[in-house]
Parts: sequence; structure tokens; C-alpha cells
Amino acid sequence: MFENTTQQVQPDIKIVLPGGAGLVGQNLCARLSRSGYTNIHVIDKHQANLDTLKQVQPSIHCHFADLAEHGSWQDLIMDADVVVMLQAQIGGLEYKDFHRNNVEASQHILDAIKRSEKAPYLIHISSSVVESVADDFYSRSKREQEERVLDSGITCPILRPTLMFGWFDRKHLGWLSRFMQKVPVFPIPGHGRYIRQPLYVGDFCDIIIECIRQRRFHAIYNISGQEHIHYIDMIRQIRDCINARCLVVKIPYSLFRSLLALWAVFDKNPPFTTQQLSALVAKDEFEIIDWPGIFGVSATPYAYAIEETFHDPKYGQIKLEF
Repeated sequence: MFENTTQQVQPDIKIVLPGGAGLVGQNLCARLSRSGYTNIHVIDKHQANLDTLKQVQPSIHCHFADLAEHGSWQDLIMDADVVVMLQAQIGGLEYKDFHRNNVEASQHILDAIKRSEKAPYLIHISSSVVESVADDFYSRSKREQEERVLDSGITCPILRPTLMFGWFDRKHLGWLSRFMQKVPVFPIPGHGRYIRQPLYVGDFCDIIIECIRQRRFHAIYNISGQEHIHYIDMIRQIRDCINARCLVVKIPYSLFRSLLALWAVFDKNPPFTTQQLSALVAKDEFEIIDWPGIFGVSATPYAYAIEETFHDPKYGQIKLEF
């Protein structure tokens, strides 16, 4: 493992991002390039999102591969200086998909790192859900994924972000913003006053970059949004930010859940599932640590972050496939 504690940017180091064509990866590539890094490799099985990455960041090396299958992509991991493990199955209706993409793929990455003579510096992107009271497919598979990392014996920082939003958001607040622009009424389950701690992905990427630069962080860090916001207030702020005209209307929780279940009958990859609804209302409240002080990264206020998310002239209107 690297022992450097005061490293500056080393532009030529080989940085490999498994699952790097999603929300965090796209944002991280933009910020790594802006920071001066020039040897960045993304491995992903979503071809359309890889194509988007190639368009907006032409200097990035893109590799199409399924991380849940052994392949030549593992040579990239073995030859890396830094590996940021980003791949994640977030939504879906079958547990096998979560286990395949969150657990099996991670084990293949860990195995390649352990075989490498270069001993790449690993940064594992976990999730706050490993400490959630919820027990759904996502939280269950992320817990097992983190256990695999800990059991591997590879010393690394484990970052546990809360719900993230920002440029390229195709699932969370990004999908909600597009939905509310299409409908006259935006439904809210129950009273809507469920605590959220949204984390701006730009801040999270800056934390990852500090891990890459300094290579001295070797612990578990709960990276929660610094503000507590009720879900209904979060939705209203997004609506106002994008000038949507829909009415935000509360509907009974049981009706909302029934509608989601009906939606899943016709859509095998629904944007919001009954399990995610249960997680929303689970009354989780995650630890807030002084990550701005630990990593030297300023926390962007939520109101400013959503303005940057939806109105950035270069990245604000780029949409990834769901």
C-alpha cells in the first residue's frame, strides 16, 4: 500500500474506475480531468452511458465489460495505481441482480487487486444503507459487499455516502425532476416529513480526489449530507428550482405503495420500488462527521447545489440512461 501523506497531483498515475459510467463516475471523471489527471480508465457494462462519457470526456479510456464475469478487464485493475470501486446495483426487482453486481463483481475486483504486484490503492464506495434499519435488496447486498472488502485484508478508505444528487443523475433527484416536469400533480407518500440528508456528488467526488491525492485515509467514513431536509421540502425546492408547475400533493401511504406495485407489473426496471419506499419512511438518521475538516473539502449548501445541478451550462442537461 502507498504510504504517502503529502502527495500532490501525479497526473500520469493510472486510475481505474469500475462502474465509472454512472452518477458518481461521470462526475468524478469531470473533476479528475479538471484536477489534471490524464490516465483514467472506466470499466462499465452500460454501453450508452459509456458513449455519453466518451462524448463529454474524450480523454477518458472507456472499456466495456461485465464486472461480474472474469475477463481481461482484470488486467487493468492489476496494473492500476488507484482503484475506485464504484459499481452498484441500486434499483430492481430481483435480488440476484443486486448480489451479482454488488457482491460478485466486487469479489472479482478484490481478487485482482490481491494478485497485483503493484498493490493498487483501493477506495471503496459503500453506502449509508449498511447502517440503515431497512432490510431490502440494496441494503442487504451493500452490507455483504462491505464485509467482503473488510475480509479481504486490503487496507483502504471505505466511504459511506447518503443519497447523492448532481450532474448526470438518472435515478434519484434527476428522475424526480424530470417526472415533475411531465405531470400536473406530484404525489408524496403520507405526510412527506421524512428526514433526508442529501449529499452533493460534487462534494463527494472532491473527497475521493483527496483520497487519491493524499493516500493516507484507511478507515470507514460516514459521508452524510450536512443538512437535514424533509423529503417534501426537498421536492418543493427542486420544483421551484426547475420552474415546474406541478402541484405537490400528499396521498395516503397505502395508496402510494399500491400504485408502485401496479407500476412494477408493467415495468421490469421501475424508477422507484416498494422496497425503496419502505427505505424512504424508515426514519433513518445518519451520523454527521466533520468530513469537511477531515478531507479539506467544503460542503456545498443544498440550495446552491441544486442550482448547479440543474442549471450548469455544460453538464446540467445531460441525461444518462436509467
